[in-house]
Amino acid sequence: MREKEGVICKKCKRDHHYWLKAKEQWQCAECSFRTTLRSGTVMEYSKMSFTAWYMAMALMTFSKKGISAKEVQRQLGRRYYHCVWNLMHKIRSAMGNRDDKYMLKDMIEFDEAYFTTTAPKGTKLKRGKGSQKQVNTAVMAESTPLENIKTQKTDSACRYFKMKALADHSSEKVNETIEKWIDNRSIVFSDKSKSYLDISSIIETHIMEKSSNELTNSTLKWVHLTIRNAKADFSSTYHKIKAVYLQKYLDEFCYKLNRRYFGTKVFDRLVLAVAMSNW
Repeated sequence: MREKEGVICKKCKRDHHYWLKAKEQWQCAECSFRTTLRSGTVMEYSKMSFTAWYMAMALMTFSKKGISAKEVQRQLGRRYYHCVWNLMHKIRSAMGNRDDKYMLKDMIEFDEAYFTTTAPKGTKLKRGKGSQKQVNTAVMAESTPLENIKTQKTDSACRYFKMKALADHSSEKVNETIEKWIDNRSIVFSDKSKSYLDISSIIETHIMEKSSNELTNSTLKWVHLTIRNAKADFSSTYHKIKAVYLQKYLDEFCYKLNRRYFGTKVFDRLVLAVAMSNW
């Protein structure tokens, strides 16, 4: 897979290599610099075997739901929990890097959700919206209306999702997220939150509706369904998620959600993502 995508020399930045079978390394044809199989990937500097990496990737992709590091540790028969935890985070990093290559476009549902995390010990907790335990997260769904030829009715479908943890609740962070992850020629649907007032200056069309049950169940149904599923998955699988690591769990959830129709091929796609992603 690395050869198919192209191996880049760290020294001279050229891509002309040949394989040294005896050393199990690539050698640059220009400067003779050697590149290992792990070099330039999230596996670099890891002492875990390739078998352990492949088993961990398999366990993380064979189910739509997440899997705890404790369970992966048990399945791999590893002694140290932290090594397995770190390996899984590197895999989640590869998932996030792969999805970050793409922007959402066309018709986008946008909303925010609060995910509960653990606060550092000794922290004096606030209540309500500013609580250190609640991490504000932007949730985006690329929904597209499709016409059913048989019934002549318009069906709603959803292609891709993104979930990005925000540093605060300000409109500036919302605008930065919109600008970075949504094509400016898109149509964005949202509620009438004050944080969304400037979105229309970033994208082509912004449609706002007052929050209601009808809005939740129709216009913004995909983002709310995704929020519910993500919260249910996290609460049933992980006992504690620190705020600093929340984005990695969101990356894993969205990576598998965006490939929900791939079946067992999700594993093959993840191998490629790990092979082509830096930590």
